[in-house]
Amino acid sequence: MKPIVLLYQDLPEKLYKKLSDFADIKQFKTLSLDSSDLRSALANASGLLGAGGNIDEKFISQSPHLKAVSTVSVGYDNVDVNALTKRNIKLMHTPTVLTDTVADTMMGLVLAVARRIPELADNIKQGLWVKGITPDWYGTDVHHKTMGIIGMGRIGKALAQRAHFGFNMNILYHSRTEYTEVNDKFAAKHCTLEVLLQQSDFVCITLPLTPETHHLIGQKQFSIMKPDAYLINAGRGAVVDELALISALEQKEIAGAGLDVFEKEPLSSSSPLLTMKNVVAVPHIGSATKETRYAMAECAVDNLIAALSDQVKENCVNF
Repeated sequence: MKPIVLLYQDLPEKLYKKLSDFADIKQFKTLSLDSSDLRSALANASGLLGAGGNIDEKFISQSPHLKAVSTVSVGYDNVDVNALTKRNIKLMHTPTVLTDTVADTMMGLVLAVARRIPELADNIKQGLWVKGITPDWYGTDVHHKTMGIIGMGRIGKALAQRAHFGFNMNILYHSRTEYTEVNDKFAAKHCTLEVLLQQSDFVCITLPLTPETHHLIGQKQFSIMKPDAYLINAGRGAVVDELALISALEQKEIAGAGLDVFEKEPLSSSSPLLTMKNVVAVPHIGSATKETRYAMAECAVDNLIAALSDQVKENCVNF
């Protein structure tokens, strides 16, 4: 008898077939426990596959036969990992396939906010380019500046590679671990958070959201940054105190921000961030390319099949 898998996002036809050859699929739009159909399906489900949703103790208690959760993401702050572990339920994620794409996005945000690309492109669309540009249209150079990377995991290393070799940038980084290979390859320096904030022209966040990283960057940290520095965040929104960021931008404590993530998503249309010319805000598109999203879904399917077959070799968070 095939295991029962609850699918809560669409899959490409080829991947759906691969999963359906292995399991009986019951598909839902969301993981809301308000749905009696979902609660009924959970009672017999062995696996879950999708992105998002709140998988907490209450949800897990409805799933007596659950063996594995496979999230189509690298982050899993929406999942109660401890609750899964207590029940011997494996949590699988996709940490490797999106590294380069997210690093590309972060470098794109650096360029977009420093060179004011969205703002000036909008000026042209509004018919404001009627003569040669004046200094109030100038941007800021990126090459040979200092990039400070907070978090030196896969994405941090890929970003350092792009910044160092592509733009001759100096690299500072703050992480729990100092990496000799990072120091050597990118001429990088491991330093305290305070030193990184004081010396960086671009402060780039690649951190996951944990109790330790929640609001790691707030009012005090913005006051330390250079007034001509930029904040780039493609980690998790709540690593930054958003109200403190808004205040820092309004008070010109920093020059601008490039943001792919926010404390609450989708970002409210009333957010002051959307009216600031020195903010480039994009809708959590870090991994959003056709190629990468397919690779993530494929990895998640393979992860779930491996977990339910007791053949896990990689990508398991808690075992």
